[in-house]
Amino acid sequence: MRQKKPALVITFDSTTQAMAAEKFCTSQGLPGRIIPIPREISAGCGLSWKALPSAKDTLLSSMEAAGLHWSGWQIIEI
Repeated sequence: MRQKKPALVITFDSTTQAMAAEKFCTSQGLPGRIIPIPREISAGCGLSWKALPSAKDTLLSSMEAAGLHWSGWQIIEI
C-alpha cells in the first residue's frame, strides 16, 4: 500500500479555471499537476491542482498576479 503524504490541493469553481491554471503553471514551470478532487474535499468542478505544501505561497501569489481564480486550498494527506 502506498504511504500517504501531505499535499497542497487548490480547488476551482469551474473546469475553465482549472484548465487556465494548469496552462499557466505549466508554462511558468511551477510545481504540481491537475488531479481529480480528492474524496476528502467537496468543491467545485471536480478538478484541482496538487503540489507540495512548501509551494503554496509561490503558487498562490503567482496565480493571483496572473489574474487566475481558485475557490480554496487545503493541505491534506493523499
